[in-house]
Amino acid sequence: MTRATMTRTPRAPDDAVRLRMDPEPSRTTVLDGAWWPRSTDAVAELPALVKALAGLRGEVTHVLLNTAEWDEPHPRRVPVDGRAVRLGWFTSQPSGLITVMSDFGNDRFDLLVVPPDASQVSADTALSAAADPADNRHTPELLAGVEHTG
Repeated sequence: MTRATMTRTPRAPDDAVRLRMDPEPSRTTVLDGAWWPRSTDAVAELPALVKALAGLRGEVTHVLLNTAEWDEPHPRRVPVDGRAVRLGWFTSQPSGLITVMSDFGNDRFDLLVVPPDASQVSADTALSAAADPADNRHTPELLAGVEHTG
């Protein structure tokens, strides 16, 4: 039996966080979900993601990102609701992936990052696949199927 996936999206279209996650954390899945940011500006995009993740798996404390995939600057922290979330920038972080760490039992989870310029159809497909616990494809395989709009 496949577990249902959950999409956390605020009501206001301007604030909508395009995030889909497997609602039950598991160490046996390849990915825990996917996020489709609107830009490659991590400073602008991450606060909304951290807010959307609030309550799912504890308070987000750290986010690990691939340096080459995000615009400068690469700050050490990003403010979210009056607190600072630590950022780690690594060239060794796999392409198309962010790792989120929370205070819930020192939990970590991996999210596919769908490119901002992905077409709606291919982004929806990648979001669903990454959140499906039965789908064992890795980030490169999922990103290979993403069509770009520009």
